[in-house]
Amino acid sequence: MAEIPYFIIFVFVLISAWLAWRYFGLKRSINQLSQTLHASKNPFQNSADIEELINAISSLQANFDSEITALHAHNERLATILEQLTDGVLIADFSGRVQFANPAACKLFNAKSPTQQSVAEVLRTHQLIEAWKRCQQTRQLQIESVELPTRKKYLQIIVVPDQHEGGSLILVQDLTQVRRLETVRRDFISNVSHELRTPLASLKALTETLQGGALSDPEVGPRFLDRIHTEVDALTQMTQELLDLSRIESGQVELNYEPMSPCKLLHSAADRMKAQVERANIKLNVVCEDGLPNVRADRIRLEQVLVNMIHNSVKFTKPGGEITLVAEADPGGVRCAVRDTGIGIPAESLSRIFERFYRVDSSRTGSGTGLGLSISRHIIEAHGGKVWAESEEGRGSTFYFLLPH
Repeated sequence: MAEIPYFIIFVFVLISAWLAWRYFGLKRSINQLSQTLHASKNPFQNSADIEELINAISSLQANFDSEITALHAHNERLATILEQLTDGVLIADFSGRVQFANPAACKLFNAKSPTQQSVAEVLRTHQLIEAWKRCQQTRQLQIESVELPTRKKYLQIIVVPDQHEGGSLILVQDLTQVRRLETVRRDFISNVSHELRTPLASLKALTETLQGGALSDPEVGPRFLDRIHTEVDALTQMTQELLDLSRIESGQVELNYEPMSPCKLLHSAADRMKAQVERANIKLNVVCEDGLPNVRADRIRLEQVLVNMIHNSVKFTKPGGEITLVAEADPGGVRCAVRDTGIGIPAESLSRIFERFYRVDSSRTGSGTGLGLSISRHIIEAHGGKVWAESEEGRGSTFYFLLPH
């Protein structure tokens, strides 16, 4: 057997010695680091290799912490948006269990804690549940609208499938106000058309009659011309009130604020309407609480509000009735009222009587443009106040407006 050269043995011993030296050196450094960790807040001052490793780990930890912080901030922003969102948001898993519901969804469906309830238990409306089922079956977006007469709401549901988890995102929009505005718009167009059609038809008939020879008749001619003048005045008044209403709604009317006494305001409006009230054989009273503070308001505009309300009460109060103007203190300011003993307003119409051209029914249709109460509402709201009405059919109505201090 050949002997191993001494040179190779020497090299092997030398490498083994170097590895042993490195091993014991690393072990000594680890022991020193361990001792330093217990004794010092700066454990890396004598351990360059390990310090570099720890710094790298610290850098990775810092980046990880930064990403976690950013993710938390993003989640908090998303949670805030969902909480403030007026549309309802529901997230359901593949089995139909609700995993998340924002406050708007809880309010729309009158559910205190819908989490872990089934979608059917939360929605509780056949059309909405069927829309969710179709989404689960087809895995395609579904949109469904439904009217809830008992709750006086109109809802639209949008169901979006979750392609990854098998669940769905349910977005519920309350379109009740939108539907109401559409109704108001249709009513407004219809009422404007009706209000214009009558005087225009009358003007056309009168003009054709005059052209047919009535103009030369000394008795009929002047009478027809007077009727034409009356119809033109009515159209002019309607046009002016529509322009006033448009300017008030758009904020283009400047209010001239000045300190004024509520009692003087009531008496001034009563004096303006005195002749009309007496012709209708109606009694007009003014009741003003003592010691009322002055209010800062536009005197001309507020007097216009009172005149409109008194005029409305005169139209629907029978001869021998009474109209009372009242001013009294209120925690929110000064409350004024126009109270009559007229025919009253049905409960279902009270919320709409301040809309443009709104008519309760044919029994309350009278002269005028139907814009007075709407203009009054906008004037009071421009003052930072509010206006409302209370009524009982057959026992009269009371129109209120509140002015802040």
